[in-house]
Amino acid sequence: MQIQAILKNFGLSEKEAFVYLALVELGPSSVREISAKSKVNRGTTYDILKALIAQGIVSYYNKESKQYFMAEEPEKLLSAIDQKKDDLNEVRASIQENLPLIKTLFEKQGGKPMVKFYEGSKGVRQIFEDVLDAVGKTSNKVYYLYSSATPEHRKNVYGAMPDFSQRRVAKRISVKIISLGEGGKLAGLDERKQMPVGQKDLKATHEIIYAGKVAHIGIDSNGEPVGVVIQNEEIYSMQKLIFEFNWGKLSE
Repeated sequence: MQIQAILKNFGLSEKEAFVYLALVELGPSSVREISAKSKVNRGTTYDILKALIAQGIVSYYNKESKQYFMAEEPEKLLSAIDQKKDDLNEVRASIQENLPLIKTLFEKQGGKPMVKFYEGSKGVRQIFEDVLDAVGKTSNKVYYLYSSATPEHRKNVYGAMPDFSQRRVAKRISVKIISLGEGGKLAGLDERKQMPVGQKDLKATHEIIYAGKVAHIGIDSNGEPVGVVIQNEEIYSMQKLIFEFNWGKLSE
């Protein structure tokens, strides 16, 4: 039902939507009547009604020692959305104010590596977004890339963000690329060297060394991009050192 989907997008759970719609159809009703109409057990119905009252889309009144609930005018849904926006803005302002403290606590992890896994195009896009954001905040705005994908695999990987190179150049971010095998085109603010390998040795993987992190992006058995990001200064420094050694050994 389309209305249920709209209510879900509004933020109601499936049972909350059932109870709310039951109220819309019934008009002022007791918990027992609402429970029967929505097919949600009575105890849960009562808890849901209290939650909907808190959101301003349901109200109640007492009559002859009985409590009756009713849905507010549908326009109150819009008012509730506006209230959610205001609440989120307050939360955002609070987080912004306390961000230095949160970052201090976060950084107390010390040298312990943090590993994050990403799946599918949306996940890999998050990695690319992080590369642009993190490198864009560094002083030299440069990162390093091993590219060992065939053209087909490279297309699958960068298909997660087709405009990555354009956005990188727009942010004035440079990249040094060691390509394992032939392929790849320069897009601006990039340098590329090739490491000769046999065609059978080509694998669908990328390694991005950037801003204290190392990301590995590849293709799974279903042809979908997957990635893992390791955040650790020591690992980053070691991989950067190895990259620069290899870079110095290769000709243009």
